[in-house]
Amino acid sequence: MTGDGRTIPVEDPSTGATIAEVARGDAGDVDRAVTAARAAARRTRTVPPADRARHLRALAAALDADREELARLETLDTGKPLSLARGEVAGCVGYLDYYAGAADKLHGETIPIGPGSLAWTVREPVGVTAHIVPWNAPLSMLCRSVAPALAAGNTAVVKPAEQTPLTALRFAGLVGAAGFPDGTVEVVTGLGAEAGHALAAHPGIGSLTFTGSVATGRAVLRAAAEHITPVVTELGGKSPQIVFADADLDTVAAQVVTGFTTNSGQYCDAGTRLLVERAVQDELVERIVARTAALSIGAGIDDPDLGPLVSAEHHRRVAGYVEIGRQEGARVADAPRELPGAGYFLAPTTFTDVTPDMRIAREEIFGPVLAVLPFDDESHAVALADDTDYGLGTGIHTRDIDRALRVADRVDAGYVMINEYFAGGPGVPFGGTKHSGTGRERGLVALESYVKLKTVVARVSPHQEGTP
Repeated sequence: MTGDGRTIPVEDPSTGATIAEVARGDAGDVDRAVTAARAAARRTRTVPPADRARHLRALAAALDADREELARLETLDTGKPLSLARGEVAGCVGYLDYYAGAADKLHGETIPIGPGSLAWTVREPVGVTAHIVPWNAPLSMLCRSVAPALAAGNTAVVKPAEQTPLTALRFAGLVGAAGFPDGTVEVVTGLGAEAGHALAAHPGIGSLTFTGSVATGRAVLRAAAEHITPVVTELGGKSPQIVFADADLDTVAAQVVTGFTTNSGQYCDAGTRLLVERAVQDELVERIVARTAALSIGAGIDDPDLGPLVSAEHHRRVAGYVEIGRQEGARVADAPRELPGAGYFLAPTTFTDVTPDMRIAREEIFGPVLAVLPFDDESHAVALADDTDYGLGTGIHTRDIDRALRVADRVDAGYVMINEYFAGGPGVPFGGTKHSGTGRERGLVALESYVKLKTVVARVSPHQEGTP
Protein backbone atom coordinates (compact mmCIF):
# COMPACT_ATOMS: atom_id res chain seq x y z
CA MET A 1 0.00 0.00 0.00
CA THR A 2 0.97 3.66 -0.24
CA GLY A 3 2.20 5.64 2.71
CA ASP A 4 -1.34 6.82 3.48
CA GLY A 5 -2.87 3.36 2.97
CA ARG A 6 -5.09 4.27 0.02
CA THR A 7 -6.04 1.46 -2.32
CA ILE A 8 -8.02 0.92 -5.53
CA PRO A 9 -10.17 -2.15 -6.28
CA VAL A 10 -9.40 -4.59 -9.09
CA GLU A 11 -12.43 -6.25 -10.73
CA ASP A 12 -13.07 -9.45 -12.62
CA PRO A 13 -14.95 -8.02 -15.62
CA SER A 14 -16.71 -11.34 -16.16
CA THR A 15 -18.65 -10.80 -12.94
CA GLY A 16 -17.97 -7.25 -11.77
CA ALA A 17 -16.71 -8.67 -8.45
CA THR A 18 -13.67 -7.19 -6.72
CA ILE A 19 -10.83 -9.72 -6.73
CA ALA A 20 -8.01 -7.62 -5.23
CA GLU A 21 -7.03 -4.27 -3.78
CA VAL A 22 -3.80 -2.57 -4.87
CA ALA A 23 -2.03 0.56 -3.71
CA ARG A 24 -3.18 3.90 -5.08
CA GLY A 25 0.29 5.25 -5.72
CA ASP A 26 1.03 8.95 -5.91
CA ALA A 27 3.91 11.24 -6.82
CA GLY A 28 5.78 10.30 -3.67
CA ASP A 29 5.60 6.61 -4.51
CA VAL A 30 6.77 7.33 -8.05
CA ASP A 31 9.71 9.34 -6.73
CA ARG A 32 10.74 6.50 -4.41
CA ALA A 33 10.50 3.99 -7.27
CA VAL A 34 12.59 6.17 -9.59
CA THR A 35 15.17 6.71 -6.85
CA ALA A 36 15.48 2.94 -6.34
CA ALA A 37 15.72 2.37 -10.08
CA ARG A 38 18.40 5.06 -10.43
CA ALA A 39 20.47 3.39 -7.73
CA ALA A 40 20.09 0.06 -9.53
CA ALA A 41 20.97 1.67 -12.87
CA ARG A 42 24.41 2.60 -11.55
CA ARG A 43 25.00 -1.13 -11.09
CA THR A 44 23.29 -2.46 -14.21
CA ARG A 45 25.24 -0.21 -16.59
CA THR A 46 28.44 -2.04 -15.56
CA VAL A 47 26.96 -5.54 -15.95
CA PRO A 48 28.61 -7.23 -18.95
CA PRO A 49 26.21 -7.64 -21.89
CA ALA A 50 26.60 -11.42 -21.79
CA ASP A 51 25.38 -11.40 -18.19
CA ARG A 52 22.40 -9.22 -19.11
CA ALA A 53 21.54 -11.78 -21.78
CA ARG A 54 21.82 -14.59 -19.26
CA HIS A 55 19.52 -12.78 -16.79
CA LEU A 56 16.94 -12.13 -19.51
CA ARG A 57 16.96 -15.80 -20.48
CA ALA A 58 16.53 -16.75 -16.83
CA LEU A 59 13.59 -14.36 -16.59
CA ALA A 60 12.08 -15.86 -19.74
CA ALA A 61 12.43 -19.32 -18.20
CA ALA A 62 10.77 -18.11 -14.98
CA LEU A 63 7.80 -16.74 -16.91
CA ASP A 64 7.55 -19.92 -18.92
CA ALA A 65 7.54 -22.02 -15.74
CA ASP A 66 4.82 -19.76 -14.28
CA ARG A 67 2.88 -19.45 -17.55
CA GLU A 68 -0.36 -21.12 -16.44
CA GLU A 69 -0.71 -19.06 -13.27
CA LEU A 70 0.20 -15.88 -15.14
CA ALA A 71 -2.38 -16.66 -17.83
CA ARG A 72 -5.11 -17.33 -15.27
CA LEU A 73 -4.25 -14.12 -13.42
CA GLU A 74 -4.35 -12.15 -16.68
CA THR A 75 -7.71 -13.68 -17.57
CA LEU A 76 -9.25 -12.88 -14.19
CA ASP A 77 -7.91 -9.32 -14.38
CA THR A 78 -8.79 -8.48 -18.01
CA GLY A 79 -11.63 -10.90 -18.80
CA LYS A 80 -9.94 -12.20 -21.94
CA PRO A 81 -10.27 -15.88 -22.94
CA LEU A 82 -7.78 -18.12 -21.18
CA SER A 83 -6.26 -19.44 -24.42
CA LEU A 84 -5.60 -15.86 -25.56
CA ALA A 85 -3.94 -15.07 -22.23
CA ARG A 86 -1.78 -18.18 -22.60
CA GLY A 87 -0.71 -16.98 -26.03
CA GLU A 88 0.19 -13.55 -24.68
CA VAL A 89 2.30 -15.08 -21.89
CA ALA A 90 4.09 -17.15 -24.54
CA GLY A 91 4.63 -13.91 -26.44
CA CYS A 92 6.24 -12.38 -23.35
CA VAL A 93 8.66 -15.28 -23.16
CA GLY A 94 9.40 -14.65 -26.83
CA TYR A 95 10.18 -10.97 -26.23
CA LEU A 96 12.57 -11.78 -23.39
CA ASP A 97 14.34 -14.47 -25.42
CA TYR A 98 14.59 -12.24 -28.49
CA TYR A 99 16.13 -9.31 -26.65
CA ALA A 100 18.41 -11.59 -24.65
CA GLY A 101 19.97 -12.43 -28.00
CA ALA A 102 20.39 -8.72 -28.76
CA ALA A 103 21.96 -7.67 -25.44
CA ASP A 104 25.56 -8.23 -26.56
CA LYS A 105 25.04 -6.84 -30.07
CA LEU A 106 24.52 -3.16 -29.30
CA HIS A 107 27.61 -2.07 -31.19
CA GLY A 108 28.98 1.34 -31.97
CA GLU A 109 30.91 2.15 -35.12
CA THR A 110 34.19 3.71 -36.17
CA ILE A 111 34.07 6.69 -38.51
CA PRO A 112 36.99 7.55 -40.83
CA ILE A 113 37.69 11.31 -40.69
CA GLY A 114 41.25 11.42 -41.98
CA PRO A 115 44.87 10.88 -40.85
CA GLY A 116 45.70 11.91 -37.33
CA SER A 117 42.17 11.56 -35.98
CA LEU A 118 39.89 8.77 -34.86
CA ALA A 119 36.11 8.89 -34.26
CA TRP A 120 33.79 6.28 -32.86
CA THR A 121 30.34 5.94 -31.34
CA VAL A 122 29.15 4.14 -28.23
CA ARG A 123 25.58 3.14 -27.38
CA GLU A 124 24.98 3.69 -23.69
CA PRO A 125 21.90 2.98 -21.54
CA VAL A 126 19.67 5.97 -20.82
CA GLY A 127 19.39 5.00 -17.13
CA VAL A 128 15.82 4.69 -15.86
CA THR A 129 13.14 3.91 -18.42
CA ALA A 130 9.47 4.57 -17.68
CA HIS A 131 6.68 2.37 -19.03
CA ILE A 132 2.99 3.34 -18.82
CA VAL A 133 1.17 0.13 -19.74
CA PRO A 134 -2.42 -0.21 -21.07
CA TRP A 135 -5.14 -2.52 -19.79
CA ASN A 136 -5.91 -4.48 -22.96
CA ALA A 137 -2.79 -6.71 -22.94
CA PRO A 138 -0.98 -5.67 -19.77
CA LEU A 139 1.69 -8.35 -19.45
CA SER A 140 2.38 -8.48 -23.18
CA MET A 141 2.77 -4.70 -23.45
CA LEU A 142 4.99 -4.64 -20.36
CA CYS A 143 7.36 -7.25 -21.78
CA ARG A 144 7.35 -5.66 -25.24
CA SER A 145 9.01 -2.50 -23.90
CA VAL A 146 10.76 -3.63 -20.71
CA ALA A 147 12.66 -6.46 -22.43
CA PRO A 148 14.63 -4.18 -24.81
CA ALA A 149 15.13 -1.64 -22.01
CA LEU A 150 16.78 -4.27 -19.80
CA ALA A 151 18.76 -5.68 -22.72
CA ALA A 152 20.28 -2.22 -23.24
CA GLY A 153 21.41 -2.07 -19.59
CA ASN A 154 18.66 0.13 -18.14
CA THR A 155 16.33 -0.22 -15.20
CA ALA A 156 12.57 0.26 -15.47
CA VAL A 157 9.67 1.83 -13.58
CA VAL A 158 6.31 0.45 -14.69
CA LYS A 159 2.90 2.06 -14.13
CA PRO A 160 0.28 -0.54 -15.11
CA ALA A 161 -3.29 0.47 -15.89
CA GLU A 162 -5.40 0.77 -12.76
CA GLN A 163 -7.88 -1.76 -14.16
CA THR A 164 -5.27 -4.52 -14.72
CA PRO A 165 -2.20 -4.30 -12.44
CA LEU A 166 -1.90 -7.87 -11.19
CA THR A 167 0.46 -9.50 -13.70
CA ALA A 168 2.84 -6.52 -13.58
CA LEU A 169 3.22 -7.06 -9.84
CA ARG A 170 3.85 -10.76 -10.35
CA PHE A 171 6.36 -10.03 -13.12
CA ALA A 172 8.34 -7.71 -10.84
CA GLY A 173 8.56 -10.49 -8.28
CA LEU A 174 10.25 -12.76 -10.84
CA VAL A 175 12.91 -10.24 -11.89
CA GLY A 176 15.12 -10.49 -8.80
CA ALA A 177 15.11 -14.28 -8.88
CA ALA A 178 16.45 -14.10 -12.45
CA GLY A 179 19.65 -12.42 -11.22
CA PHE A 180 18.90 -8.75 -11.83
CA PRO A 181 19.93 -6.31 -9.04
CA ASP A 182 17.26 -5.09 -6.63
CA GLY A 183 15.45 -2.10 -8.08
CA THR A 184 15.86 -3.20 -11.70
CA VAL A 185 12.09 -3.25 -12.23
CA GLU A 186 9.89 -1.15 -9.96
CA VAL A 187 6.08 -1.20 -10.25
CA VAL A 188 3.86 1.65 -9.06
CA THR A 189 0.13 0.94 -9.15
CA GLY A 190 -2.41 3.72 -9.16
CA LEU A 191 -4.48 6.05 -11.29
CA GLY A 192 -3.20 7.49 -14.53
CA ALA A 193 -3.92 11.09 -13.57
CA GLU A 194 -1.91 10.65 -10.37
CA ALA A 195 0.84 8.02 -10.63
CA GLY A 196 0.97 8.01 -14.42
CA HIS A 197 1.27 11.77 -14.69
CA ALA A 198 3.92 11.87 -11.95
CA LEU A 199 5.99 9.25 -13.76
CA ALA A 200 5.76 11.01 -17.14
CA ALA A 201 6.76 14.30 -15.53
CA HIS A 202 9.61 12.92 -13.40
CA PRO A 203 13.02 14.47 -14.09
CA GLY A 204 14.84 11.25 -13.20
CA ILE A 205 13.73 9.12 -16.15
CA GLY A 206 15.75 8.79 -19.35
CA SER A 207 13.00 7.65 -21.69
CA LEU A 208 9.28 6.93 -21.62
CA THR A 209 7.12 4.39 -23.45
CA PHE A 210 3.37 4.92 -23.45
CA THR A 211 0.52 2.94 -25.00
CA GLY A 212 -3.02 4.26 -24.75
CA SER A 213 -5.50 6.77 -26.11
CA VAL A 214 -4.65 9.86 -28.13
CA ALA A 215 -6.04 12.14 -25.42
CA THR A 216 -3.93 10.55 -22.69
CA GLY A 217 -0.95 10.40 -25.03
CA ARG A 218 -1.12 14.16 -25.52
CA ALA A 219 -1.12 14.64 -21.73
CA VAL A 220 1.85 12.30 -21.36
CA LEU A 221 3.80 14.11 -24.09
CA ARG A 222 3.12 17.48 -22.46
CA ALA A 223 4.33 16.19 -19.09
CA ALA A 224 7.47 14.63 -20.58
CA ALA A 225 8.27 17.77 -22.57
CA GLU A 226 9.04 19.69 -19.38
CA HIS A 227 12.29 17.71 -19.05
CA ILE A 228 12.77 16.95 -22.79
CA THR A 229 12.24 13.23 -22.08
CA PRO A 230 12.20 11.11 -25.26
CA VAL A 231 8.85 9.36 -25.68
CA VAL A 232 7.67 6.37 -27.72
CA THR A 233 3.89 6.39 -28.13
CA GLU A 234 1.37 3.95 -29.51
CA LEU A 235 -1.97 5.74 -29.54
CA GLY A 236 -4.46 3.47 -31.20
CA GLY A 237 -5.98 3.12 -34.62
CA LYS A 238 -8.94 2.68 -36.90
CA SER A 239 -7.31 0.02 -39.02
CA PRO A 240 -8.83 -1.01 -42.37
CA GLN A 241 -8.99 -4.48 -43.85
CA ILE A 242 -9.09 -4.03 -47.64
CA VAL A 243 -10.73 -6.91 -49.50
CA PHE A 244 -10.63 -7.21 -53.30
CA ALA A 245 -13.13 -9.30 -55.22
CA ASP A 246 -10.57 -11.93 -56.23
CA ALA A 247 -9.83 -12.94 -52.61
CA ASP A 248 -10.96 -16.28 -51.14
CA LEU A 249 -14.01 -15.04 -49.23
CA ASP A 250 -14.15 -17.91 -46.74
CA THR A 251 -10.55 -17.28 -45.73
CA VAL A 252 -11.09 -13.53 -45.69
CA ALA A 253 -14.21 -13.81 -43.52
CA ALA A 254 -12.20 -15.73 -40.93
CA GLN A 255 -9.40 -13.12 -41.05
CA VAL A 256 -11.82 -10.19 -40.74
CA VAL A 257 -13.59 -11.76 -37.76
CA THR A 258 -10.24 -12.44 -36.12
CA GLY A 259 -9.21 -8.87 -36.79
CA PHE A 260 -12.15 -7.16 -35.11
CA THR A 261 -13.28 -9.62 -32.40
CA THR A 262 -10.04 -10.97 -30.88
CA ASN A 263 -9.79 -9.75 -27.29
CA SER A 264 -13.33 -8.41 -27.85
CA GLY A 265 -11.88 -5.83 -30.23
CA GLN A 266 -9.68 -4.34 -27.51
CA TYR A 267 -6.45 -4.15 -29.50
CA CYS A 268 -4.98 -0.92 -30.87
CA ASP A 269 -4.50 -2.50 -34.29
CA ALA A 270 -7.89 -4.23 -34.44
CA GLY A 271 -9.17 -4.32 -38.03
CA THR A 272 -12.43 -2.49 -37.38
CA ARG A 273 -13.03 -0.97 -40.84
CA LEU A 274 -13.88 -3.43 -43.62
CA LEU A 275 -13.26 -1.87 -47.03
CA VAL A 276 -14.64 -4.35 -49.53
CA GLU A 277 -14.96 -4.27 -53.31
CA ARG A 278 -18.60 -3.52 -54.01
CA ALA A 279 -19.23 -6.63 -56.14
CA VAL A 280 -18.62 -9.00 -53.20
CA GLN A 281 -19.78 -6.86 -50.28
CA ASP A 282 -23.07 -8.63 -49.58
CA GLU A 283 -21.58 -12.11 -49.90
CA LEU A 284 -18.68 -11.31 -47.59
CA VAL A 285 -20.87 -9.64 -44.97
CA GLU A 286 -23.14 -12.69 -44.95
CA ARG A 287 -20.17 -14.95 -44.24
CA ILE A 288 -18.84 -12.63 -41.53
CA VAL A 289 -22.20 -12.46 -39.74
CA ALA A 290 -22.52 -16.26 -39.86
CA ARG A 291 -19.11 -16.59 -38.23
CA THR A 292 -19.71 -14.01 -35.49
CA ALA A 293 -23.08 -15.60 -34.67
CA ALA A 294 -21.26 -18.86 -33.97
CA LEU A 295 -18.76 -17.29 -31.54
CA SER A 296 -19.20 -18.21 -27.89
CA ILE A 297 -19.33 -15.41 -25.33
CA GLY A 298 -18.64 -15.94 -21.64
CA ALA A 299 -16.29 -15.61 -18.69
CA GLY A 300 -12.67 -15.61 -19.82
CA ILE A 301 -11.72 -18.36 -17.37
CA ASP A 302 -14.12 -20.70 -19.24
CA ASP A 303 -12.14 -19.98 -22.44
CA PRO A 304 -14.90 -18.79 -24.80
CA ASP A 305 -14.25 -17.11 -28.13
CA LEU A 306 -15.05 -13.68 -26.62
CA GLY A 307 -14.82 -12.51 -23.06
CA PRO A 308 -16.25 -9.31 -21.56
CA LEU A 309 -15.04 -5.78 -22.08
CA VAL A 310 -12.61 -4.67 -19.41
CA SER A 311 -14.87 -2.50 -17.23
CA ALA A 312 -18.34 -1.08 -16.78
CA GLU A 313 -17.10 2.31 -17.94
CA HIS A 314 -15.64 0.90 -21.14
CA HIS A 315 -18.77 -1.19 -21.76
CA ARG A 316 -20.88 1.98 -21.59
CA ARG A 317 -18.55 3.65 -24.06
CA VAL A 318 -18.61 0.84 -26.66
CA ALA A 319 -22.36 0.24 -26.30
CA GLY A 320 -22.79 3.98 -26.76
CA TYR A 321 -21.02 3.79 -30.11
CA VAL A 322 -23.35 0.98 -31.23
CA GLU A 323 -26.27 3.28 -30.49
CA ILE A 324 -24.52 6.16 -32.28
CA GLY A 325 -24.15 3.95 -35.36
CA ARG A 326 -27.87 3.25 -35.40
CA GLN A 327 -28.66 6.94 -34.94
CA GLU A 328 -26.33 7.84 -37.81
CA GLY A 329 -28.31 5.58 -40.14
CA ALA A 330 -26.05 2.55 -40.34
CA ARG A 331 -27.69 -0.89 -40.30
CA VAL A 332 -26.78 -3.68 -37.87
CA ALA A 333 -26.39 -6.84 -39.93
CA ASP A 334 -26.36 -9.21 -36.93
CA ALA A 335 -29.37 -10.85 -35.34
CA PRO A 336 -29.90 -10.09 -31.62
CA ARG A 337 -28.37 -12.63 -29.26
CA GLU A 338 -28.55 -13.46 -25.59
CA LEU A 339 -25.57 -12.52 -23.43
CA PRO A 340 -24.42 -13.76 -20.01
CA GLY A 341 -26.33 -12.12 -17.19
CA ALA A 342 -23.37 -10.77 -15.23
CA GLY A 343 -20.26 -8.98 -16.40
CA TYR A 344 -19.50 -6.47 -19.14
CA PHE A 345 -20.39 -8.46 -22.24
CA LEU A 346 -21.12 -7.13 -25.71
CA ALA A 347 -21.94 -9.10 -28.83
CA PRO A 348 -19.95 -8.54 -32.05
CA THR A 349 -21.68 -5.93 -34.18
CA THR A 350 -21.32 -5.50 -37.95
CA PHE A 351 -22.59 -2.24 -39.45
CA THR A 352 -23.45 -1.86 -43.14
CA ASP A 353 -24.77 1.23 -44.96
CA VAL A 354 -21.84 3.09 -43.40
CA THR A 355 -20.56 6.32 -44.92
CA PRO A 356 -17.02 7.68 -44.38
CA ASP A 357 -18.24 10.69 -42.40
CA MET A 358 -19.97 8.62 -39.70
CA ARG A 359 -18.39 8.54 -36.25
CA ILE A 360 -18.37 4.73 -36.25
CA ALA A 361 -16.20 4.91 -39.39
CA ARG A 362 -13.78 7.52 -38.03
CA GLU A 363 -13.39 7.16 -34.26
CA GLU A 364 -11.63 4.39 -32.37
CA ILE A 365 -14.31 2.36 -30.57
CA PHE A 366 -12.04 -0.29 -29.02
CA GLY A 367 -14.67 -3.00 -29.04
CA PRO A 368 -16.00 -5.73 -31.36
CA VAL A 369 -17.67 -3.30 -33.77
CA LEU A 370 -17.07 -3.48 -37.54
CA ALA A 371 -17.89 -0.71 -40.02
CA VAL A 372 -18.33 -1.92 -43.63
CA LEU A 373 -17.65 0.49 -46.50
CA PRO A 374 -17.66 -0.52 -50.19
CA PHE A 375 -15.13 0.66 -52.78
CA ASP A 376 -15.11 0.61 -56.56
CA ASP A 377 -11.44 0.36 -57.53
CA GLU A 378 -7.92 0.31 -56.12
CA SER A 379 -7.53 4.08 -55.88
CA HIS A 380 -10.88 4.36 -54.11
CA ALA A 381 -9.77 1.69 -51.62
CA VAL A 382 -6.54 3.53 -50.81
CA ALA A 383 -8.41 6.84 -50.42
CA LEU A 384 -10.87 5.26 -47.97
CA ALA A 385 -8.05 3.53 -46.07
CA ASP A 386 -6.23 6.83 -45.56
CA ASP A 387 -9.37 8.84 -44.74
CA THR A 388 -8.68 8.75 -41.01
CA ASP A 389 -6.55 10.50 -38.41
CA TYR A 390 -4.92 7.16 -37.59
CA GLY A 391 -2.25 5.14 -39.36
CA LEU A 392 -1.46 2.01 -37.38
CA GLY A 393 -2.38 -1.23 -39.18
CA THR A 394 -3.74 -2.10 -42.62
CA GLY A 395 -4.80 -5.52 -43.89
CA ILE A 396 -4.85 -6.31 -47.62
CA HIS A 397 -6.64 -9.38 -49.00
CA THR A 398 -6.17 -10.36 -52.66
CA ARG A 399 -4.75 -13.16 -54.79
CA ASP A 400 -2.95 -10.54 -56.94
CA ILE A 401 0.45 -10.01 -55.31
CA ASP A 402 1.27 -7.11 -57.62
CA ARG A 403 -1.86 -5.31 -56.47
CA ALA A 404 -1.13 -6.15 -52.83
CA LEU A 405 2.35 -4.66 -53.06
CA ARG A 406 1.08 -1.55 -54.84
CA VAL A 407 -1.51 -0.92 -52.15
CA ALA A 408 1.00 -1.63 -49.38
CA ASP A 409 3.27 0.98 -50.89
CA ARG A 410 0.49 3.59 -51.22
CA VAL A 411 -1.32 3.38 -47.87
CA ASP A 412 -0.21 5.61 -45.00
CA ALA A 413 0.19 3.08 -42.20
CA GLY A 414 3.04 1.89 -40.05
CA TYR A 415 2.20 -1.83 -40.23
CA VAL A 416 0.77 -3.56 -43.30
CA MET A 417 -0.33 -7.21 -43.39
CA ILE A 418 -1.08 -9.09 -46.62
CA ASN A 419 -3.54 -12.03 -46.55
CA GLU A 420 -3.14 -12.54 -42.79
CA TYR A 421 -4.27 -10.24 -40.00
CA PHE A 422 -2.22 -9.98 -36.77
CA ALA A 423 0.82 -11.39 -38.58
CA GLY A 424 4.30 -10.73 -37.20
CA GLY A 425 6.36 -11.43 -34.08
CA PRO A 426 8.98 -10.03 -31.66
CA GLY A 427 11.49 -9.32 -34.43
CA VAL A 428 9.06 -7.32 -36.61
CA PRO A 429 8.96 -3.55 -35.89
CA PHE A 430 5.53 -2.24 -34.92
CA GLY A 431 4.13 1.28 -34.73
CA GLY A 432 2.03 3.84 -36.51
CA THR A 433 1.83 7.13 -38.34
CA LYS A 434 -0.32 10.24 -37.82
CA HIS A 435 -2.33 10.05 -34.56
CA SER A 436 -1.35 6.42 -34.04
CA GLY A 437 1.91 7.46 -32.43
CA THR A 438 5.65 7.93 -32.72
CA GLY A 439 8.58 5.55 -32.65
CA ARG A 440 8.65 1.79 -33.05
CA GLU A 441 8.45 -1.17 -30.73
CA ARG A 442 9.59 -4.75 -31.40
CA GLY A 443 12.53 -5.67 -33.55
CA LEU A 444 16.09 -4.42 -33.22
CA VAL A 445 14.99 -0.87 -33.99
CA ALA A 446 13.19 -0.74 -30.62
CA LEU A 447 16.54 -0.87 -28.83
CA GLU A 448 17.34 2.62 -30.13
CA SER A 449 14.65 4.03 -27.82
CA TYR A 450 16.56 2.79 -24.78
CA VAL A 451 20.11 3.90 -25.62
CA LYS A 452 21.83 7.21 -26.12
CA LEU A 453 24.56 7.60 -28.69
CA LYS A 454 27.89 9.02 -27.56
CA THR A 455 30.45 10.15 -30.12
CA VAL A 456 34.17 10.26 -29.26
CA VAL A 457 36.73 12.01 -31.47
CA ALA A 458 40.42 11.71 -30.69
CA ARG A 459 43.56 13.21 -32.17
CA VAL A 460 46.16 10.52 -32.78
CA SER A 461 49.84 11.38 -32.60
CA PRO A 462 51.41 10.95 -36.05
CA HIS A 463 53.97 8.25 -36.50
CA GLN A 464 57.47 9.67 -36.04
CA GLU A 465 60.09 8.43 -38.47
CA GLY A 466 62.73 6.38 -36.73
CA THR A 467 60.55 5.38 -33.78
CA PRO A 468 59.50 1.76 -33.31
